[in-house]
Amino acid sequence: MDDAQALRVKVALEVGSVALIAAGLLWVFLLTTSNAWQIAWIEGLLVLLGTITLVLTRKGRMRIAAFLLLSILFLILLAMSFFLDVPTASAPRVVHHYFLLLAFYAYLLLKNECEWLRMVFFFICLAAFVVFSSTYWGVATPYALAEEVRVIGGWMNAIIATGLLCITLYILQSDFVESGEAGHALSLALWHHQFELYYQPQVDETGKVFAAEALIRWHHPKRGFVLPVDFIPLAEQLGMMVPIGHWVLAQACKQLASWALKPETAHLTLSVNVSAPQFSESEFVPKLLALIECTGIDAKRLKLELTESMLVKDAEDVIAKMALLKKVGVGVALDDFGTGYSSLSYLKRLPLDQLKIDQSFIRDILTDLHDAAIARTIIALGQELGLKVIAEGVEAEAQRSFLLENGCYAFQGYWFSHPLPIAQFDAFVASAS
Repeated sequence: MDDAQALRVKVALEVGSVALIAAGLLWVFLLTTSNAWQIAWIEGLLVLLGTITLVLTRKGRMRIAAFLLLSILFLILLAMSFFLDVPTASAPRVVHHYFLLLAFYAYLLLKNECEWLRMVFFFICLAAFVVFSSTYWGVATPYALAEEVRVIGGWMNAIIATGLLCITLYILQSDFVESGEAGHALSLALWHHQFELYYQPQVDETGKVFAAEALIRWHHPKRGFVLPVDFIPLAEQLGMMVPIGHWVLAQACKQLASWALKPETAHLTLSVNVSAPQFSESEFVPKLLALIECTGIDAKRLKLELTESMLVKDAEDVIAKMALLKKVGVGVALDDFGTGYSSLSYLKRLPLDQLKIDQSFIRDILTDLHDAAIARTIIALGQELGLKVIAEGVEAEAQRSFLLENGCYAFQGYWFSHPLPIAQFDAFVASAS
């Protein structure tokens, strides 16, 4: 979740929690002054729920707060609509208005959850609103409120629900506007050549550069230098990873063609990260083969880095495409190995060239016995399968030494070099030769 989205969710949760507390206290007061003690405790639950979600939100536990608020409030509204707010000739049902509010509230709060969960909750709330708006369903109980109390409460609930709905829609509108502006900015970045590739060296045990990883950077006209972590998640949400990924591959192929003309760089391999949406595109392989033919590069100098998570949706399609690429010489590396979902049964079928040890295991490899054991296991697994193993995120000589002692002979990380623009990268290669 980006900072702007997190702030919107935080504001929505705080406003909702405070409104829940206020509405609950008003109802408790109204019910107790009307001697309806037997059901005042239900409104007390709303006060308690609002207090808990407010505390969780203030402590940064927004995901738990959102699920707690949405699920319990839905059940409370359902019970109240069936047993307490049964419509009469003089007092119509009004509690069901909160279902409409809850639908849009869930749409906002569950944006970063599974899409099916978000939409299912949204439509269930809408269905509840429609059903209770169109029917007189309900069960008469001995705890029915006096008509005058229901009339006052009806006006109060209608005003609160409408006000909160307006606030929620305003927050959603700002979310849509920002997404639209961000999508437009990303489109302009492609057209106006605001993206640039940086190259992080990959070195062997002697310190010689044998390859590089291409990493995208965005030179925003107003925000300045923007790192991938700040725009790639947004590009994924907006469905822009396919055109951006194709641009990266095109630039990488052009760079390989340029390197091939110089003896000091002709041996280099270039790794490119490929996103799941890009790789799953039906025309991915034909497009890549056309790029290779157009630029005239040696396909063996290009390596695609894929993540384990790609195997979850359609492993057979991934394996088939990898096999086609392997036939023309394109290398394939499994990036962030050990953090995803692939099983050994898939791993032995994948036409891989390289395993990449994720930097999360390298960071504490000298102090965490579990990370050290995982790194050793990945190295041994790679050796058994005949795969090259490279460790990313190496930031100290002691980490390099540990990896070297355990059979890893390829490294990438700040200890050797940060990602560099092409002129500085070429100079680095020359100095390391």
